[in-house]
Amino acid sequence: MDWRAMIADKLMSPQEAVSVIKPGDKVWVAPYTTTPPTLCNALYERRHELKKIRIDHIAPIFAWIRPEDDDWCDLYDIYATPLDRDAVNSGRAHYIPFAAWRQGLLPDGIEEQPDYYLVPVSPPDRHGYCSLGPGVFWSKQLIQRARTVIAEVHEEFIRTGGDNFVHISQIDRFCEASGPLPPPPLPPRSEEEVAVTEVICSLVASEIIKDRDTIQIGVGTVSSPLALYLGEKHDLGIQTEIITGGVPTLVERGVVTGRYKTVHPGKVVGSACVFLPPEELAIMDGNPVFELYDFSYTDDIRMLVQCDNLVAVNNALMVDLTGQVASETIGPRVWTGVGGQTAFMIAARYARGGRAVTVLPSSHLLNGQRVSRIVPVLPEGAAVTVPRTIVDYVVTEYGVASLRGKTVRERVGELIAVAHPAFRAELKEAARKTYGVTV
Repeated sequence: MDWRAMIADKLMSPQEAVSVIKPGDKVWVAPYTTTPPTLCNALYERRHELKKIRIDHIAPIFAWIRPEDDDWCDLYDIYATPLDRDAVNSGRAHYIPFAAWRQGLLPDGIEEQPDYYLVPVSPPDRHGYCSLGPGVFWSKQLIQRARTVIAEVHEEFIRTGGDNFVHISQIDRFCEASGPLPPPPLPPRSEEEVAVTEVICSLVASEIIKDRDTIQIGVGTVSSPLALYLGEKHDLGIQTEIITGGVPTLVERGVVTGRYKTVHPGKVVGSACVFLPPEELAIMDGNPVFELYDFSYTDDIRMLVQCDNLVAVNNALMVDLTGQVASETIGPRVWTGVGGQTAFMIAARYARGGRAVTVLPSSHLLNGQRVSRIVPVLPEGAAVTVPRTIVDYVVTEYGVASLRGKTVRERVGELIAVAHPAFRAELKEAARKTYGVTV
């Protein structure tokens, strides 16, 4: 089948595809790991003639705002990455805190009726349907809402079940991708960070997750490798936002069966894939076990609370001595965003048999100095991503702090016990002064 012939009347160069965008237009770009690099580059090349277009791009893996070109567009985002973090914190990009996902709705404050939507897709099959490949995110909604849909075609894209398809009749312009999707921007990890992650994931796997649980794995650097440590479990289920590395292998080995899931039984459900090597994407390709849906569905608390034995495992930047979790800011400085963390943690706390788990290293090196990530109080201006009333467990490389049903004094003791030993004495003194408790 010649897929190019099927869309010949719509197939053009990337430059021609974006040539219809004009000053003042509103452009949505597919998020995060589905950022379409060919179309983004073609649009950026026109920046000098496109003053003040609006770009809505969540968790962008493309640098729209650069020191030499910082006023050509208004960028809106709800989840900062290294490519727009400085712009967000200097006020050159518009950041919207958001966590209230509801099926069929886009985030509040984000453009709901864009003029253009830029999205990557697979070649059409013989019926004219393209796959959205490794990530649906909000693409199905935006394809319906946008006045004009512009797609770049990636021949390597996988096909999954769920709501991961779009017909060529819904796409107005096509171009061929000039290269693969960009990987998530991640700094290199030190040997210490790798070792700490291995210990934390091993603790979560051995002490918290049980056979037949349904798991959500957050995309953070400590939580995302968790699937690699679950090989000894039985009949696990996956109901998540992001399908991370190791999950397809667990399906292939019969560890993840979804047999006891109460929502989407027998299926691995998410909105996108991140950190999956090619061999695991190949496991997913055409496999009916894997289903990808709109982000506003996978993260809707109303659905998630129906998942019995839901265990949500998510990263934090820091945790205070009573269990308040900060995952999106360092003080007032925006670092990432909420994503689905708040929704999944609330759902896990409310679901029958559920558990809400926060993971983080006990400390990190900052300018050569070791700094505790278990702190007496969160820094001034820090956003609370998960309230202390929701957190069941906090796990560092020094152990598991169990917080559910505990008094403030007991919480302080649990958290100091998993803090880095170098900081325990000063944390005890801070607890006495701040909370009036002695441990």
